[in-house]
Amino acid sequence: MRYIVSTPWWLRLFFPQDLIWELPTQEKVMYLTFDDGPHPEETSFVLDELKKFNAKATFFCIGKNVKDYPELYKRILLEGHRTGNHTFHHLNCKKTDDGVWLEDVKNAAGWIDSDLLRPPYGRINAFCAKVLQQAQPSYRIIMWTVISADFDTKRTGQQCFEAVKKHAGKGSIVVFHDSEKAKPRLREALPMTLEYFANQGFVFKAIS
Repeated sequence: MRYIVSTPWWLRLFFPQDLIWELPTQEKVMYLTFDDGPHPEETSFVLDELKKFNAKATFFCIGKNVKDYPELYKRILLEGHRTGNHTFHHLNCKKTDDGVWLEDVKNAAGWIDSDLLRPPYGRINAFCAKVLQQAQPSYRIIMWTVISADFDTKRTGQQCFEAVKKHAGKGSIVVFHDSEKAKPRLREALPMTLEYFANQGFVFKAIS
C-alpha cells in the first residue's frame, strides 16, 4: 500500500490547480476531517469524542451511506459539523470513466448539500476538476496536509497518532476515517490527537 503521510509541495504540482491542501493561518487552528461515513458505530464514536473537546470537524460522506443512515447524517449537522461530497459509491476517479465518476458525484450531491468535495483516494484528474468547477463554481476540492493512515491495517493507532503529531500544525487539514476498516486505529489515535493538540492550545474547526 503506497501513500505519503504528509504531502510535499512538489507532489502537489502534479495535481490539478486550485485544490485545497491546507488553510494557512497564524492561529492554532486545525481542521480534522473524516472520510467514508456515516458509519453506525464509528461516526457516533467520532462525534462523542469531538464533543469532549468542543471540537468541530468536516465529514466527507459517501452518498450511499447517507442514504442508509440518514439520522446519523442529520446528527453530524445538528452538532455543528460540516459535511462534504465523497461521491455516491466511493469511486476512484483515475480508475473510472470520467462521465461515470462525475455522475456519481452528482448522485451524491442529491443527498449531501455541500460545496465541499474530496475525491476518494485523493485521485482526481484535471478534466473532472474543471468540469466540476464549471458546473458549480462554488465547489471547493479539499485534499489534505496530513493523512493519519488509519486505514492501513499494518499500522497501529499509536503510529497513526505519531504521524499526525509530527506533521500537523497551524492550518493543517488532517484525515481520519469513520469506517469499519479504520476502527481499531481510529479509536486509539483520535482521542490522543484531540488531547495532545488541545493541550498545545489548538482549536478544531470545521472547514467553512
